[in-house]
Amino acid sequence: MPINAAPEIGLLRAAYAAFNARDIDGAVTLMAPDVAWPKAFKGGFVRGPEEVRAYWTEQWSEINPHVEPIAFYPENTRQVLVEVHQVVRDLAGSVLADEHVGHRFTIELGLIQAMEVCPPPSPGLVSQ
Repeated sequence: MPINAAPEIGLLRAAYAAFNARDIDGAVTLMAPDVAWPKAFKGGFVRGPEEVRAYWTEQWSEINPHVEPIAFYPENTRQVLVEVHQVVRDLAGSVLADEHVGHRFTIELGLIQAMEVCPPPSPGLVSQ
């Protein structure tokens, strides 16, 4: 586990803030050129910032997701598991989903290399 995961956590906080603000340009600057990103809304993955941009643009034309990081759990020198509170609304504002999920990020050279959706962290883990 990294002794100080503050840079990675700062990177991820910035990514969530950009996503929630619908600042695609700000978010993709935090990603590696060959980032692997899940299409959680549709299934499968996209690769690279331009595919992430296209996926998010399509997603936001159909639903209004908001993901708030709750806790960060560094797993090793490259991966951080984030517990998030996710609220997904339709475009009229009705809640479609309100749940806690996990996002596991792989970070390399200060950029997001990959993200995967996973179960939320087990109770008892110590966050940073």
